[in-house]
Amino acid sequence: QGRLTLLRDSRTDGSFLVHHFLSFYLRAGCKVCFVALLQSFSHYNIVAQKLGVSLTAAKERGQLVFLEGLKSCLELVFGEEEEQPGQPSPLQFLRTCDLRALFDFVRVSLTPTEGDSWKGPVLLVDDLSVLLSLGATPVAVLDFIHYCRVSVCSQLKGNVVVLVHSNEDSEDEENELVVNSLCHHSDLILWAEGLATGFCKDVHGQIRIIKRLSLQQAGEQDLVQIYQYKIQDRNVTFFARGLSAAVL
Repeated sequence: QGRLTLLRDSRTDGSFLVHHFLSFYLRAGCKVCFVALLQSFSHYNIVAQKLGVSLTAAKERGQLVFLEGLKSCLELVFGEEEEQPGQPSPLQFLRTCDLRALFDFVRVSLTPTEGDSWKGPVLLVDDLSVLLSLGATPVAVLDFIHYCRVSVCSQLKGNVVVLVHSNEDSEDEENELVVNSLCHHSDLILWAEGLATGFCKDVHGQIRIIKRLSLQQAGEQDLVQIYQYKIQDRNVTFFARGLSAAVL
């Protein structure tokens, strides 16, 4: 409880981590606010069904609050969205460059109401880099995450999980600024990387697990573990480097 987990990917697609955390928290009985900026609801629902979770059922019972960013962006840009009085669109920053409305959406979605029996609130964002592409400034994005940490992690004793794309050779300085800042503030970093040797059918990439012990106690060294992985239809197989089925 009260942790910020950063999902970072480089030269590969780390979305399998998002699907894992989404299904994991729903099965655990947590209240989840999913800010989905990258894919449609049907996409996430199809993958979740393979993992044994129904997003449709979770929405109907009030456990999952789903913001379909792609649809909301189009409706807002083309003026098709009908805003309720006093309830601005969560993606209002497309017009105002202010992420306050998105934060208010998260806060209201995860604030417990009378009769709630969920174990704990969780904010899941896929993916944070899209906010920069839509015109939000790095400072606004980092402020948004800061306020979400205060509200969800500190006040509500929940968890925040965000995915960001990263490329150390990229000329996108704004994105790298956000990624590096989040790395300094995250309690746990799961960094999925593509293989330096290129594509392999038996090894899809490697994941670097960084436990930020230095945040908990000064002078402690962060614990780093590195595994390789292979994505299968319904799960992901992890193994130590050099111990894939192809090698053994």
